[in-house]
Amino acid sequence: MAAILRALRAIQPAVNCAAVRSALPRIAAVAVQQQQNSKALQTNQNYSTIIRDNKLNRVVGSLLGVRNYSHVPLTLEMIRERVLLVLKLYDKVNPEKLTVDSHFINDLGLDSLDTVEVIMAMEDEFGFEIPDNDAERLLKPADVIQYIADKEDVYH
Repeated sequence: MAAILRALRAIQPAVNCAAVRSALPRIAAVAVQQQQNSKALQTNQNYSTIIRDNKLNRVVGSLLGVRNYSHVPLTLEMIRERVLLVLKLYDKVNPEKLTVDSHFINDLGLDSLDTVEVIMAMEDEFGFEIPDNDAERLLKPADVIQYIADKEDVYH
């Protein structure tokens, strides 16, 4: 963190453009947060905390005019945690019955409309659309996890 700040301070006088010069402190703040997120991942910090911090950074960054071009790389474990969290937060799912291999209809008691809502929640969580013909085959959390991993090219 200190190295990033020193490097930015070193180049700040050389930058002639006032807009760039004024943006350097914001760029430093984003770089520091990315570095902290990277360290948190290495120490197995709770992923939901990192996601919350990243969402906050995007909101604050958009207000300040800062653009983020990187993200926390996904792993199978992160996808699994996020899928199960979305399902646990769904009001019609009993968290005690929820496992990775629970069938949405047979084990969790969801109907077809509920499964559509679950898939829509997954689309919102992961930021991409799941086509209807693919969504029909997603009947368990394990299916959803594998589908997202395949779409995001996550293999570990």
